[in-house]
Amino acid sequence: MNFKIVTRKLSPYGYIAPAMAIFILFLFFPFFKTIYLSLFKTNKMGQAKLFAGAGNYSELLSSASFFNSLFVTVVFVLIVVSVSMLLGLITAVLCNQSFPGIRIFSTAYALPMAIASSSAAMIFKIMLHPAIGIVNKILGLHINWISDPRYALICVALLTAWLNSGINFLYFSAGLSNIDEVIYERASVDGANRFQKFFRLTLPRLSPILFYTLVVNIIQAFQSFGQVKVLTMGGPGESTNLIVYSIYRDAFFNYRFGSAAAQSVILFVIILVLTLCMFRLEKKGVHY
Repeated sequence: MNFKIVTRKLSPYGYIAPAMAIFILFLFFPFFKTIYLSLFKTNKMGQAKLFAGAGNYSELLSSASFFNSLFVTVVFVLIVVSVSMLLGLITAVLCNQSFPGIRIFSTAYALPMAIASSSAAMIFKIMLHPAIGIVNKILGLHINWISDPRYALICVALLTAWLNSGINFLYFSAGLSNIDEVIYERASVDGANRFQKFFRLTLPRLSPILFYTLVVNIIQAFQSFGQVKVLTMGGPGESTNLIVYSIYRDAFFNYRFGSAAAQSVILFVIILVLTLCMFRLEKKGVHY
């Protein structure tokens, strides 16, 4: 009898054991290993050899290249989040109606989420080519978009925003479908126009989806890598050297795994602090 009771109490842990094993192997172990490596100088194989304490962090905080990387990343995140959310919201509102071909438009707007960032970047690279690119042909210009420091970051950010707009479209479409049409009918009776309905009725009822989408988009934007690797490789100069690409370059080109690990920890702290701040502000701007 006692054995059955013990088995019954332990059986739930048996069900979650496989999932916990995967989390430990692929999430918790790399996380703590990164923190560990950030405190050491490593060899070219990534093995900790010399304890440096906070040396890697102090070196980063005195590096102009690292602060440039942070600045570039912040600008990149601002462009990506604002443009991708705006695109997702506009397309969702446009498709929140009944008209012939609605499914074709909905599929087209959601399509970017199914495209790999590296594949999209390769196509985008051809489109922006200074000689044969369709962008210069249409605009009648001769700009080398991704080789010019003035435009490279904007180009990468706009590509990333378009890639993220697909999932945003789905989020906002789901939110709009849950809004009761009765409130719009009552507003029409009261003489409200489309803009008043959108800003006074639609946006407040979309606030939970807006908040969730904002958090997800910020995290995704900070982790962008493939499009930078294919399009610019952090250049020209360091104009697109996002912190994720800086981590990659330090680890796999310069073999400075300790410095790369320290940058990873700093990036984790930045995202954590931003997320906590947004959740603190959630109660003021989100209406359930």
